[in-house]
Amino acid sequence: MFTLDNLFLLLTGLIAVYLCWFFWQRYNLNKALHNLYYLMGFAVLLVSGLLLIFLGLGILASPYVLTVASLIPLGISMGIAEEYYPSWKKAFKWFAVIGFLAIAVTSIGGMDALKKIAVPLFHGVAGLVIFLGPFFAKGAPKGFYWVGIGGLLIGLGGIALAFISVGRQLLFFSPQFVTLILTPLLFLMTGAFALGFAKKG
Repeated sequence: MFTLDNLFLLLTGLIAVYLCWFFWQRYNLNKALHNLYYLMGFAVLLVSGLLLIFLGLGILASPYVLTVASLIPLGISMGIAEEYYPSWKKAFKWFAVIGFLAIAVTSIGGMDALKKIAVPLFHGVAGLVIFLGPFFAKGAPKGFYWVGIGGLLIGLGGIALAFISVGRQLLFFSPQFVTLILTPLLFLMTGAFALGFAKKG
């Protein structure tokens, strides 16, 4: 049965396909590493959206899905750091690698106490980089702030999902409310990213 959630996920996937193509083209032009980081983030978003369409929102409870999905904010935030913040991009790469490993080990290993720290911490920091980074980036094209708006949306959704995944609620983001807004939020987030990154073309 094709639902409204599936429609939003399909539209999100189409935008993600465009962004993957966009960054692959950009990478082929100048071999700049940041384009590969962006590409990784949106490729994972595309795969995650397809899995949600075919398997349903219930897969979000899987520790494997949570681990792989963390590559979305980590990839995009690493791209922003690589492109616009060269002075701390190396340190942030290490932070991202450690964060991914921490989320993977604590989620798949069932270490709930440590997972309650690792998931919100690394998702939160990556979300802040995507949210604030575009507003302070020197030399960024006009309109790149849309990426920051997308970062705000991914931050809210990601942190809410992270709290739910560890059995807690963030403010009014109950499991039912997050399930209700998740697919429209993904669509709006991806649309904002497309608007912002298109300014780079």
